[in-house]
Amino acid sequence: MQLRPYTPEDLDNVVSLFYKTVHQICSAAYTPAQLNAWAPARWDRQRWEDLLSGKSGHQVFLAEEEGVLAGFATLCLEESLLDHLYVSADFQRKGVATLLADHIETLAREAGLQRLHTEASLVARGFFEKRGYRVLLQQQVERRGQLLTNFVMEKII
Repeated sequence: MQLRPYTPEDLDNVVSLFYKTVHQICSAAYTPAQLNAWAPARWDRQRWEDLLSGKSGHQVFLAEEEGVLAGFATLCLEESLLDHLYVSADFQRKGVATLLADHIETLAREAGLQRLHTEASLVARGFFEKRGYRVLLQQQVERRGQLLTNFVMEKII
């Protein structure tokens, strides 16, 4: 498994992985309407380009296995935020999320951050708890008219 930075040529693959991961991995925890609100089939290209290009302050890292996108994660140093961490259904439980999270946490420490936070889904909460994150708040976030439960979590790094 190899990590590398995002390039603009990765846009379609990253968004496709995001969509498929949400709809395949999170389907037991969220309703179809919630999944469609979280990851709609028709996506906002400009919003994703801005996010992934770094315009929003995010650094984006991809995990690949023999040229196949296995997962991605984003770090926003200004907000001490691990903002996205998604792993393809084909690469679940193969260490991809751990590899990406380790990389993000290392970069955050090297940048002088003492804490890192994330907003974890119902599905991701256990992964982050095992890594030492603690729940600060359970919340309902609105996406396209749907309320989704997630958890604001924090880790001292």
